[in-house]
Parts: sequence; C-alpha cells; structure tokens
Amino acid sequence: MRNRKAGYGLCQGDNAYGCPVEATLDVIGGKWKGVILYYLTGGNVRFNEFRRLMPGITQRMLTLQLRELESDGLIRREAFQEIPPRVEYSLTELGRTLIILAMRAWGEKYHRLSARDGAAEDAGR
Repeated sequence: MRNRKAGYGLCQGDNAYGCPVEATLDVIGGKWKGVILYYLTGGNVRFNEFRRLMPGITQRMLTLQLRELESDGLIRREAFQEIPPRVEYSLTELGRTLIILAMRAWGEKYHRLSARDGAAEDAGR
C-alpha cells in the first residue's frame, strides 16, 4: 500500500485508522475510484474505454487513480506487447470482495427517494 497520512481517529496500537471504515474509505475514497471500480465489475476495461466512460476525468487523474488502485492491490494492469500497445485493467480477487454493486443499488434507491421527496417538496410550495 502507498504511504498515507494517519487517519482521523485515534490510533489503536499499530493501527493508523480509528476504525475499519476509515481504512476502506482511504483506499476507495475520492471522486473517481468508486466509478473506476464499478466499471471494472463488468470485466476488463482498456485505458481509453475509461476515458470514454468518464469524460470528466483528465488523463493525468485517471492514470494516478489507476496506479493507486493497483498499488493497493484492488486492480491488475496488464500490458500487451503488440502494436499499437494495449493495456487492460481488471479487478483482483481482493478488488472483487468490495461491495461496489451493493453501493450501486443503494445509490439508485437513494436517488429514487430523493427525487420523490424533491417532487413532494416542490408540490407543497
């Protein structure tokens, strides 16, 4: 794993995190990592496919996020020796244990509820 700053919680012995959730969010937190991991649940993804799937991310940020996820052991990078060069990313066994699909289902439910609540709020005005 990369060298991160100590967590927000109080250190418990050799543990730099206050709780396991803090450790998880440190690894997958941020604007893009969850999205990258979500797209990888469908199988291998090439670098330029990520660029098409995520038009708001810069090439530099995508590269940095992929490198961090790879160094944390969640994704695998495979470079093929062909012309033109091809690089594919996939989830590792550890990456497959994440709850990305459960997060997707929760996000969809939250979106439906907040849209419904927003519509009800607008009707009351």
